[in-house]
Order: sequence, then C-alpha cells, then structure tokens
Amino acid sequence: MSTHNNILPLRLERVSYAVRGRTLIDAIGATFQAGARTIILGPNGAGKSLLLRLCHGLLTPTDGRVVWGGPFAKEARRRQAMVFQRPVMLRRTAAANIDYALALRGFSGNDRKTRLSEALRNTGLAELASQPARVLSGGEQQRLALARAWSLEPEVLFLDEPTANLDPAASRAVERIIGAIHASGTKIIMTTHDLGQARRLADEVMFLHGGRLVERSPAEAFFEKPRTDTADAFMRGELYW
Repeated sequence: MSTHNNILPLRLERVSYAVRGRTLIDAIGATFQAGARTIILGPNGAGKSLLLRLCHGLLTPTDGRVVWGGPFAKEARRRQAMVFQRPVMLRRTAAANIDYALALRGFSGNDRKTRLSEALRNTGLAELASQPARVLSGGEQQRLALARAWSLEPEVLFLDEPTANLDPAASRAVERIIGAIHASGTKIIMTTHDLGQARRLADEVMFLHGGRLVERSPAEAFFEKPRTDTADAFMRGELYW
C-alpha cells in the first residue's frame, strides 16, 4: 500500500464537547502527523472514546474545530476509518461484510476481489470467509472489523479500545494486525487503558484525564518518567477516575 499525506495533518483547535452543560472534552489542542502510532491513554471516563469520535467526524465539537490539513482534506471522510470496541457485524458472511464495505466505497470488479482476498488472508480469516459474521468469536469479529477497515486502505485508522473485551491470545492477534496495518503506511490513532498494550504499540502517548490533554510525549519518555503527577499516578495504578 502506498499512503501519502493526502488528508494529514489532523489538527484539533481547542476542541471541546459538552452535553447538558457538562464539559466532557475541554479545549484540547493537538496535531497528528503521518507515521508515529499515537496511543491515547487514560482512565475510564477520561474522554478517550469521545475524542476519537470527534476526530473521526461522528460528533461535532460544541466549541473549537477539527481540521484536516492535507491537499485532499475535503475527502477526509472517505480516506479514514474507525474500528469500535464492539464491532458492528452485518447479517452476512465474513467475506460479505468486507465486500459490502468495498461496494459502498465504490470499488468494483477485480479490484474488489483482490482487496477482499488480501484482507481475509492478512487477518487469518480466509478459512472463515463463508461463516456468518455474527457467529464468529469476539476475537474473530474484531479481526474481521480490522480486515474490513484495512481493505479500504485508509490513510488514518482510529481504533477505540479494540481489545477491551478479548482474552490475551485474541488481543495479541489483534495487536499483530494493527502492527501490520501501521507497517503498510496507515496512521494509527488508538485508545486504550491497558498500559502493557500501550508499551507494546505506542510511538507516542497522549494522556487524557477529566476531558483534558494532560501530557503528550514520545512513548519511551512517557513510560520512563511521566512529566505530570496525574500521569504518574495513573502509571502507578493510583488514578481511578
């Protein structure tokens, strides 16, 4: 896959999100460039999932702006994808779930067949292609959701706690796929509260707490010594909300 900076950088300009007067995301400013895997860390309720939804365009900020800065910024919606903690599976086979996404995006003919075949093979699902997606295990469904997204060759892939409900073996399988998607040229922006997973996958860490961006650091520096007391408390397991 050849990915260029067509829609990146992604800029958050003092982005806030409030519901019924309660601020859930508070004036976050950040820029996402191509390349580095960005892991968004924080305790439950920190605003990690909300921030991804704002970036992806599923929610509109109540204040501030989400701006795609590349030359094809107007096509940002078509050039990014998102995989959720609980993937939505259509009442179709595993293969048909991927094929449907490709058809919606306008792919046809041999290109569609090639992308479908590669997506199944790259995620270890070729033997399950004809199985109904909804009878697959949780780990298989999450791999299928990744296959469906990867087949579209997104420039940016948002991942919201993709292994939160999986056992260790299934989690590692998903992590390997995420690594392969990153290696293919896709920018990964992912939330997790799992420190071990963040250590394995992160190139840089954004730490959220109470809807605010508390710290952003290269992964090695963050895990060696967070700059803030709040992040340090989270690392020690002493920050619960």
